[in-house]
Amino acid sequence: MPTVNPEILQWARTTAGLPPEVAARKLDIGDARGISAVDRLAALERGTEQPTPALLRRMAEQYRRPLVSFYLKSVPPKGERGEDFRTLPEQRDPGEDALLDTLLRDIKTRQGLLRAALEDDEDTQPLPFIGSATQRMGVEAVGRSIATTIGFSRDTFSSARNPEAAFKGLRASAENVGIYVLLAGNLGNYLTAFSVNTFRGIALADPIAPFVVINAGDARTAWSFTLLHELAHLWLGASGVSGPVTADIAVERFCNDVASEMLVPSAEIGALALPRTFEMGTAVAAIDTFAAARNVSRSMIAYKLYRAQRLSTPQWEGLQQHYRELWVQQRERRKGERSETSTGPDANVVLRSWLGPALLGTTQRLLRSGDLSTTKAGKVLGIKPTRVGTILQLSEAPEQHRG
Repeated sequence: MPTVNPEILQWARTTAGLPPEVAARKLDIGDARGISAVDRLAALERGTEQPTPALLRRMAEQYRRPLVSFYLKSVPPKGERGEDFRTLPEQRDPGEDALLDTLLRDIKTRQGLLRAALEDDEDTQPLPFIGSATQRMGVEAVGRSIATTIGFSRDTFSSARNPEAAFKGLRASAENVGIYVLLAGNLGNYLTAFSVNTFRGIALADPIAPFVVINAGDARTAWSFTLLHELAHLWLGASGVSGPVTADIAVERFCNDVASEMLVPSAEIGALALPRTFEMGTAVAAIDTFAAARNVSRSMIAYKLYRAQRLSTPQWEGLQQHYRELWVQQRERRKGERSETSTGPDANVVLRSWLGPALLGTTQRLLRSGDLSTTKAGKVLGIKPTRVGTILQLSEAPEQHRG
């Protein structure tokens, strides 16, 4: 069995935000042979003792790390996030930053490999819309530029049979012009699942291989808003990480406004009738009906009402909390339904959905042309080389079209 670098043990614990005494308790390390639990943990982190396989598994669970990360030769560098556009709560899990850094390193490595392969393709041309906009252009102008470039139709979006179908069409529109749209829910297992506080979306602006990553664990009705929000970041040429909807950061407010205006114009929001005296139940019912008819999230409609000064800050925050609690309840109910049936979606189907048609199609084309080896194709897709054939055979994705 390979030896574990003790620096990795200390790094995993500290980035999980656990002091030694708390970690020892969570790991079920007790006093033994006159040595305290904390000292026994310290011995492991000094390298004078080696962890057992069972203890490593508990560390992976409690530190929220993939088991394989404990066999790294050295502590991984902190991920470059670009700009951090999140407004973070005072009380949060510090381990979430470690998960985010790991995700960013992975996505940027995959983007770099794809970019290098595309640059070797003589048909590849830089995408002119990346970094083509500024906030001075205004919300409507940037929204029109995005809509014109990707061929976005509000009527087509709102008439889709449900929010998932609407997102699928929007994703296809973005991918058809050369943007790779990925979903990411975890780092390989449920112990490393991303909360919406970790991130909602990531934009990696690049003229050859621009990436947008959406938190698959977020409400599906929010995916389209997040995608448009991150497209606005690409148009601004601003790589970075976005969190829950906030009005505190100027560029986030701008991208929120671009996305929400594309989905529901401000003039249309006036059609939503609210009682003169605010009452939570009545407001929720009105917003639910309005949002469902347009395949958008209720939270986004509440945000639009707030930006239009039809809701006070406490009223908007109250609605946000209500929708958050409702989503958590629905998520737990779905988990219960899956556990009762003891069945879940096929892992390959889920992976294909998360990777998206553009990345699958481009990888398949570059593999066939010899611009990517099977090993590098696996790295681009984030899977083992032995799975590449299976995933690409499942994929019926067309080759990516670049405008």
